[in-house]
Amino acid sequence: MTDTSNSEGAAAPGTASLGIAQQYVKDLSFESPSSPKIFMSQMKQPNVNANFNVEANEVGEDIHEVVLSIEINAENDGETVFVAELAYAGICQVKGATPEIMKQALMIEVPRQLFPFARAVIADAIRDGGFPPLLLSPIDFNKLYQEHLKASVAETDIA
Repeated sequence: MTDTSNSEGAAAPGTASLGIAQQYVKDLSFESPSSPKIFMSQMKQPNVNANFNVEANEVGEDIHEVVLSIEINAENDGETVFVAELAYAGICQVKGATPEIMKQALMIEVPRQLFPFARAVIADAIRDGGFPPLLLSPIDFNKLYQEHLKASVAETDIA
């Protein structure tokens, strides 16, 4: 989605616009509960598990906060090596979009644009914690959104 707004700031007829006004770290946590013991032993490559979540909240007319949450858990032989959690947010404006297009923009396109910056924050936090930086692979936010939709439909069918 590209910004196709006219000079008055309104989207041209039949088009939608998306703009990210601000990005920021909303919450960041890093812990290494096994230190310093973990650094004194010959450490093998930890088993790393990463979880992602996206939330969008309306904060004004056509203005939304999108929060990309990343949780990383690293373990060796059942012992926690480190835990890193990040909530990275962006304030964005979506104009001229249908509700479905707006939801897709907020849940797919905005997190796609936020991800490289969030990935750098996580890598730096892990490196600053004394471990090699973890470079997360790119995420398919469209697939994540489709899975979320399927889970929502399944929950509605159960209720």
